[in-house]
Amino acid sequence: MDLFHYGIDHAKQAARVEDKVANIIECLTYKVYRYINRGLFEADKITFKVMMCLKIMIKRGDISVADVNVFLKAGSAIDDRNKKFGWMEQKTWLNLVALSRHKFEGEHQPFFKEIIERI
Repeated sequence: MDLFHYGIDHAKQAARVEDKVANIIECLTYKVYRYINRGLFEADKITFKVMMCLKIMIKRGDISVADVNVFLKAGSAIDDRNKKFGWMEQKTWLNLVALSRHKFEGEHQPFFKEIIERI
């Protein structure tokens, strides 16, 4: 209840109820974020921040779950043994292939389509 009252007392004032509720949610979200971040080991803080950032961006519609998955899983689902570069590890090659094929949210063609040719 203390956290709830904190949100009501410290959120930005607004004339409309909808805006006030949104401000309270924003205030409480930040407060919970700070509580969690304070309790993490230093090595885990960046991972937590990236997870929070990606989740917020997904909820706002800035990126899609598929966009996040291409960065998390990348080439692990691809079977392509036609590696063009002998100096590059197979795992790195598969990640590049996945990145070159992926169409990000709102894009009509892959943004990194030419990445392999440019390397």
